[in-house]
This record gives sequence, C-alpha cells and structure tokens, in this order.
Amino acid sequence: MTKTPDLRRAGPILHLRDHDAEGLRLAAVVIRPEGESCGTLRAGDIDHAARCIASLEGLAVWRFDFRLGAQDRGYGFEGAQYAVETDLTGDLRFAFLSCNGEEIGDMGRDPAERDAMWEAMRAQDEIRPFAALLQGGDQIYADEVTTGHPLSEGWPEDLPNSTTEADLAGLSAHLRAGFVERYMRGLASPAFGHLASRVPTLAVWDDHDICDGWGSLPVEATNSAVGRTLFSVAREMYLLFQHGAVEADVPEIFVDPTGAQLGWQRRLPGVTLMAPDLRSERGRRRVMGEAGWQLLEDPSPEPGRRLILSSVPLLGPRLSLVEAVMWLWPGMQKYEDDLRDQWQSRAHREDWKRALRAVLKLRAQGPVTVLSGEIHLATRAEMAATPGPVHQLVASGIAHRAPPKGYARGLGWLAWLGEGPLSGHGIRILPPPGMRRRYVAERNFLVLERRADDWSAVWHLEESGPTPPLAI
Repeated sequence: MTKTPDLRRAGPILHLRDHDAEGLRLAAVVIRPEGESCGTLRAGDIDHAARCIASLEGLAVWRFDFRLGAQDRGYGFEGAQYAVETDLTGDLRFAFLSCNGEEIGDMGRDPAERDAMWEAMRAQDEIRPFAALLQGGDQIYADEVTTGHPLSEGWPEDLPNSTTEADLAGLSAHLRAGFVERYMRGLASPAFGHLASRVPTLAVWDDHDICDGWGSLPVEATNSAVGRTLFSVAREMYLLFQHGAVEADVPEIFVDPTGAQLGWQRRLPGVTLMAPDLRSERGRRRVMGEAGWQLLEDPSPEPGRRLILSSVPLLGPRLSLVEAVMWLWPGMQKYEDDLRDQWQSRAHREDWKRALRAVLKLRAQGPVTVLSGEIHLATRAEMAATPGPVHQLVASGIAHRAPPKGYARGLGWLAWLGEGPLSGHGIRILPPPGMRRRYVAERNFLVLERRADDWSAVWHLEESGPTPPLAI
C-alpha cells in the first residue's frame, strides 16, 4: 500500500483570478502547520510576502497575490522554480475533471489506486503544459462529515427537536474538522500538488462538496438548523480550499458581489470561461435563483468561444421517464434526490428550457461548449443550433470508481429515446470518439486544446486510453 500523503501541508496551489494586458493575476496558497514559517514568493523580479488568511485545525493557510506577465514563464518559492504557461494568445490546453472521491470510505483508499488518473493527468501536463485546471464539481465527497455528532448523525432523516447556540457551535467545529481532513487529502496528493503548483485552477462546486443531494433533499432538512450549519461550513471551506479565498474576497472573485450565489467568469484571449453556481440557491423546484440566472442570461459580451461549466449535464437523456415510474419498484425511492438533481428532472422542466434558451442565445454570438461532470461516466452530446451545434462534453470520475457497465447501458437506452424540450433544437447523446457506446464506464478526464483557431477535445480513459480528437 502506497504511503498516505502528509495531510498537514500542501501548496503552492495556484488560483486564476484574472487575465488582462499585463498578464495573469494569480493567488498562490500554501498550507502549513500553525507556527511554521512560510517563505517568500518571487515573481517578475519582485519578492512577495504571504499573509495568513485562515487558521483552523492546527493549520495556517497562507496566500500570495501576484502577477505574471507573458515573459515571466513562472515563479520561485522556497528554492524551487515552478513553470507556468503565461502566454495565452496562441495555442493552449485546458484540463477538465470532476468527482474527486467517493461517498463512503474515500479516506481509507490506497493513494496509488485512488490517484491513478491524477498521475495520468500530470503526465499530460509534462508533455505539454495546461493553461488552466477546470474542476467541475465534487472536488471532495463530504457525505461522511455529519457522522459522529449527535445533532447530525441521523440527518437528513432525523432532525433534533431543539438546538442551542452552543450545540450548533459544537456541530460547526465537528463539521469543519471533517471538511479540512477531506480537503487536505486531495490537496496533499503528489500528482495534484505537481499540477496545482504550475497550473492555475478554477472550480465550481456540486452536491458532494456539501452533502449528497444538497438542494434536492426535503426542505425541512436543508432549512433546519443542522442543514443551514452544514451549508455554512461547506461554503466557508469551498471558498478557502477551492478558491484560496475568504468572505471578504467574494466581490472580487465571483459575479454576484453579495455572495448569494458563487458563479464566476474569467476572460482569456479568445475564450471566456464561465460557471453558474447550481447549488447555493437550489431548491426542490428550482435550480438557481435570479442572481444565478443573471450570469447565464446576461453575461458580459465577449468575442470568441465560451466554455460553460455546468456541474450537472445540461444535455441529457429522458430521466423524467425514470422519475415517472420509480414509485412502482420498492427501493427506487432512495434515488429521488439523485434524479431531482438533474436539469432533466420533471421538477426542473421550465428551468431546463430557460437554461437551454440562454445557451442558444450565447451560441448565436459565438461557439459554445458545455463541460459537465456528475455522472461518473464519459459521454458527449450535441444540441442543434444556428450557426452550428452546442457541444457538451462530460468527463466524470477522476477518482470515483466507475459504475457497473449495466448502468451505462441503461442510460444509453434512455438516450436512444431522445429528448428535445425546445422545438427545432433536438438533443443527441453521442459516444466519445472511437467508442461504440454513448456512455463509457471508465474513470476519465478531458483535455481541451486550441491550435491556431481550431479547438478539439480528447477524453483520457483509464482502460481504453486517449480517444481520437473531437473537433469542437
């Protein structure tokens, strides 16, 4: 069994803040045991000092804020040099991933098995560096953090009759410790550390970053004192570990300065990256509130290509059929929140059509590609549009083990039935290049590449290897 990573230290971890005529604006996070010093970071002939943005669970979280011009090519920290892809005007590559963990027992897995696809991604970066690391949701699996505390042990089914402020403070401390342990497990991985110190990351969260099915669970559970405490701690940890940020940074990093939703947008030469937040405002009968819709429906006008991160697939099979008949089979009801999580749920039909109309409007302005995760499979889809299709690429399961092949075949059957809620804009679920089936049950990640003005995508599959390039 491979040695477990040191969960007391991580970094530097780069976060992409902005890009303009002066180059990249970055944040670099370093995590050390409290009381241990943090050196300086040298970039562009300037020495930068870190400031401590958080202390928790015996750890200090340090952050450097700095710039790299196109000519700088990297930075130095504590005697080591880290190359960074800084000239983004020509050819470039992005990596996209999701589902970095599992619901049960993830902390006890053999690191060599768990992080095998991270190692494959690191090898790809060494062949040709990535310009950004796009993380599409479920960067941790926090499902087990509620165990071990009397207030949350039975949540969401069992709710305490009453709670005091002292009770909730104790619950917050318990949850925070669980989140920190899981985040540090991922950040301390050698393969992730190699990538994150050289490739700026951008992340959108999904349900497991909070708990399984957050927003699709019964309202009395999510709106309870335990539910709101869980969401508050999960949000604090998401800001800190996935964005290197605290509450005061929200107006600078996210589109909504109030923080009601945590969608973001970044503009790079010739491409805009955007990610609506599908969790902060989610309810059993809505995917987003108006703050979230504004990013999708009224983004800043930018020329060039758009890459939209949707933490659950925007183009999908007819899951509403499963919802309609699930009550006929005993035991199927436990999957209700999983189905309601999807855009294709009967409960979200109008929201789904609204989102598709917004994407079609963006497609009329330039090429649009949707990147999604969530389903632990690799697949792709197209929606008919003018002047050309909207592509969706799903890469899911960087660490989560693949589901049974029968699960993939069942989704393929649903996809064969077709789905197209907007007249004249049919949706087709298609196999990744070189694959026979629409859904591939292998762990995977995605590489997007721009050469000249041509874009392509390659899935890297654990067993089958890289697919042929798909022109997008």
